[in-house]
Amino acid sequence: MNVRIDREKYVVSGVPDTVSVTVEGSNSNVTRAVKQRNFEVYVDLTKLKGGEHNVEIESANVPDGLSVYMEPKTIDVVMEERSSKEYHVSADFVNQSQLPAGYELGNHEIKPDTVTITSSKSVIDRISLVKVFVNVAGLKDSINNREVPVKVYDSQGNELKVHMEPENVVVSAEINHPSKTVPVSVVTKGNPPEGYSLKSMKADIDKVKIYGTSSALADIDSVKTEPIDLSKVKKSGMIDTKLDLPDKVAAENGDELKVSLDLEQTKTFEGVDIDVDNLAADYDLSFIKPKDPKIDVTVSGDDETISKLKKSDIRAKIDAGGLVEGKHDMPVQITAPDGIKIKDGQEDAKVDITLPE
Repeated sequence: MNVRIDREKYVVSGVPDTVSVTVEGSNSNVTRAVKQRNFEVYVDLTKLKGGEHNVEIESANVPDGLSVYMEPKTIDVVMEERSSKEYHVSADFVNQSQLPAGYELGNHEIKPDTVTITSSKSVIDRISLVKVFVNVAGLKDSINNREVPVKVYDSQGNELKVHMEPENVVVSAEINHPSKTVPVSVVTKGNPPEGYSLKSMKADIDKVKIYGTSSALADIDSVKTEPIDLSKVKKSGMIDTKLDLPDKVAAENGDELKVSLDLEQTKTFEGVDIDVDNLAADYDLSFIKPKDPKIDVTVSGDDETISKLKKSDIRAKIDAGGLVEGKHDMPVQITAPDGIKIKDGQEDAKVDITLPE
C-alpha cells in the first residue's frame, strides 16, 4: 500500500504493508484488473500534521465497471517529524570459538564505517547500537570484501526498523595463523638398567615451528618431548616419541619425532691376570700386593662393543725393566681395545725382586 506524505518532513508508522482488496464487476473486467493491477490503494497524509490520526484507505485508477472495497477501511497512524543522524558501524564476529585450532581473528575493516539513519525523532533517540554480524566459524582464509547487512538495536536489544543509507557495508577481516620457531628439549624419566648409563641423546630436529593463537604461543620458549623412560632402553639407537604440546598448539609437521640415544655400558671383569714385562733374567719376582696377581677391571663403552668384549681382550701388566733387588711399588698398566675406557682397576702393585739362590 502506498503512502502519500511529505517525506522531507514526516515519517509515519502504523501503515500495514498490505490490505485485503475486493473487486466487483464483470468476470472479464475483474480478470483483467487482477492481472494488470494498475489501480492504486493508498492513504493520503499530505494535509495532516504530526500526531495520531485515523485515516481512510482510498483507491485510484480503478477501471470503469469495477467497484473496489478495502478491509480495513480505515487505519490508525502516527505521524512524527523526520530526523536523520549518522552512526558508527561496529562489527560482531560470531563463532570465533569455532575457528580451526590455532587460528584467530586479526584486524578488520568496515567500508563505509558510518551509516545515515532516518526515522522519527523518537526512534532515533532509542538507537543504542548499529552493527554488522560476521560468521567466522571454520574459516582459515581472511575475509575479503564481504557485503553484510547493517542491523540497528535499542538498549534492550530490540531490532529497530529504520531507513539507512547504505543498508549494507563491506567487511574485510584477517584470519591469522600465528607461529613461532622454538628449540626442542628432550625429556627423560627413570634411570637406565644396571650396567648402563646415558652417554648422549639428540632429537632429529633441533627446532620446531609451532602454530597457535597469540595468547597460546606467548609464553612458549621451547617445546619438550614426552618423557622417554630410560629404564626400558637397553641399547643405543633411535627412539620414536612425540612432542608434548600445550592445548591449542600444533607443530608444523606433526608431533612425532625421533630421538637418538647413545648408551654407555659398564662391565667388570674379575680376576684379570697381571703380567710382568721386562724382568731381568737373573731375578725372581713375587707379588706382595696383591698376593694373588690378579685384579678386577671395570670398563665402559658403547653397548655393542662391550657386548663383544672378552676378558682376554684386557691386559694388566707391570713393567719391571731396570728394577734391582728389593721391594718396589709398581703402577699396574691396563690396556684394552680401541673404544674401551678403563673406569676402575687396581692402580698399584707391590712386588719383591730377589736373586735366586
